[in-house]
Amino acid sequence: MEKFQDLDIYIEKYGQKLIDFLPSLIGAILMLLIGLWLIKLINRFVKKFFDKTEYDPTLENFIASLIRWGLKIVLFVLVVTQLGVESASLVAIIGAAGLAIGLALQGSLSNFAGGVLILLLKPFRVGDFISAQGVEGTVKEISIFNTKVNTVGNQLAILPNGKLSNDNIINFTGEEIRRENLSFGIGYDDDIKQAKDILLNLISEQETVLKIEGKMPMVAVAELGDSSVNLTVRYWAKNEDFWNLRWFILEEGKARLEAAGISIPFPQRDVHHYNLEKLKK
Repeated sequence: MEKFQDLDIYIEKYGQKLIDFLPSLIGAILMLLIGLWLIKLINRFVKKFFDKTEYDPTLENFIASLIRWGLKIVLFVLVVTQLGVESASLVAIIGAAGLAIGLALQGSLSNFAGGVLILLLKPFRVGDFISAQGVEGTVKEISIFNTKVNTVGNQLAILPNGKLSNDNIINFTGEEIRRENLSFGIGYDDDIKQAKDILLNLISEQETVLKIEGKMPMVAVAELGDSSVNLTVRYWAKNEDFWNLRWFILEEGKARLEAAGISIPFPQRDVHHYNLEKLKK
């Protein structure tokens, strides 16, 4: 009999609490369902927005994921708060957990932040030829934590985004055109004007050399070296023509100078031999 009385007391005590808690539970469930529906709707809107614009695919995926998880965290806090948990305590717990994770993953978070900066500021894109961290090559992939670069020798270099975003980066293909400075050395006894005319005619004949105002090809004396007069050949070209043009002008320039009897000297040194016996006398 006493057991049934105790059971009635428990049912009455906790049943009333359950009834009082039921509206909060129902409200939390409804909030969760509506929140998930809204998050899905916002994600669709974000996807449509990116489809209409020309953003980097990696940046699109990153921003979409960031928005999705950010909204889910906010929804989680709202639902738990609806169930009666104090939001201040919950935020404090999340903050402490975030701090602990941040200290444990300092290097990864640095790379993460660097990846965000690279994706937002876009110092280079996939397909650009860059020089950074002692590596030169074509950018193959930009991810959140690292950047993959194919070197000239077809080696895959993986550069951490943390260091990459804080270091000097040379983007050779960041602009549509670029200038080349080639150097040709001739002998001191050779005719400088003749050599300049030969080289200037050579670059003027090339259709892929740009001839626009302010960027006309030129040949000038750059230096009076130890064993040669060094001429600099400057011209502008599109990125897709740059390397083939460079290799051709180097080869053809040497051939034309030699055909005209102009020497291309190499470093040399004068050695004076003295007869010690005569010096002693």
